[in-house]
Amino acid sequence: MKAEQERAIMSRYDFRKPAVRVIYGFVVLAIALISVSMLYPFVNTVLNSLKSTQEFFEFPAPFFPSEWHWSNYKESFGYLNIPMHFKNTLLIFVGNTVFSLVVLGLAAYGLSHMQVPFKKAVTLYFMCTLLIPAASYLIPNFLNLKDLDLLNRYWAFWLPAGANAFYLMLLKNFFDGIHKEMLEAARIDGASELRSFAMIAVPLSMPILITITMLGFSTTWNDFYWSSLVMQEDMQPLAAAIYTKIIYAGSTINWNVRFAILSMTLLPPAVIFLFFQKYIVGGLSAGAVKG
Repeated sequence: MKAEQERAIMSRYDFRKPAVRVIYGFVVLAIALISVSMLYPFVNTVLNSLKSTQEFFEFPAPFFPSEWHWSNYKESFGYLNIPMHFKNTLLIFVGNTVFSLVVLGLAAYGLSHMQVPFKKAVTLYFMCTLLIPAASYLIPNFLNLKDLDLLNRYWAFWLPAGANAFYLMLLKNFFDGIHKEMLEAARIDGASELRSFAMIAVPLSMPILITITMLGFSTTWNDFYWSSLVMQEDMQPLAAAIYTKIIYAGSTINWNVRFAILSMTLLPPAVIFLFFQKYIVGGLSAGAVKG
């Protein structure tokens, strides 16, 4: 017997109605317009990076370059040490991921499946911190790291990553959906809480762990303000280096070369999202729904 198929948004019978077809046409048109508005900046950035300086300042500007100037990408490496800043970005990302998954994972597991004093009050406290604007604790974090002599070190990123309340709530809500009978059976067999976490909770939580990893990569890749505050230029990740050396201070760099640098920084997150979008959407849905 064939498995029952999921019902679509509208049936074939509904689609025969003229009013439904008109509404469906407007929906398709809206989706197409939204898609074009999201793709246009990316495509325009890449095409501008391949134009000559003269073509870039023509009015009206041509959408496609008359000749593909790939030399703009080669020239961009003379203004910015992209491999070095890319390495900095990866080191920050790896440290953030380890601290987020280990520290927040253990904390979320404890709040979900262990007898923690004032568990509800602690959970409510972390939920309330989500209402605080991020800009309001930039200065306190900066002063704390300065007192700890952690400025211009990767620990300035890694330590705050272990206190992300949003990731904590995602993990906790996901762990709440793990049946307690499985963990109780492991305890009866003599497994410790740490072993139960590593052997049961972590394998079952791979969707939300992948989601948090991808969100962490997006945050690390796009962050420039905090990086420019706590790191010197040679230690900055790619986004902060582009801001300080290319956009903010680099007035002598040709605009087509700037767009070449921006195009190279747009590619990695776009590729990662295309490959992992199913896990990101699924993990966020699973982490947002309890049970």
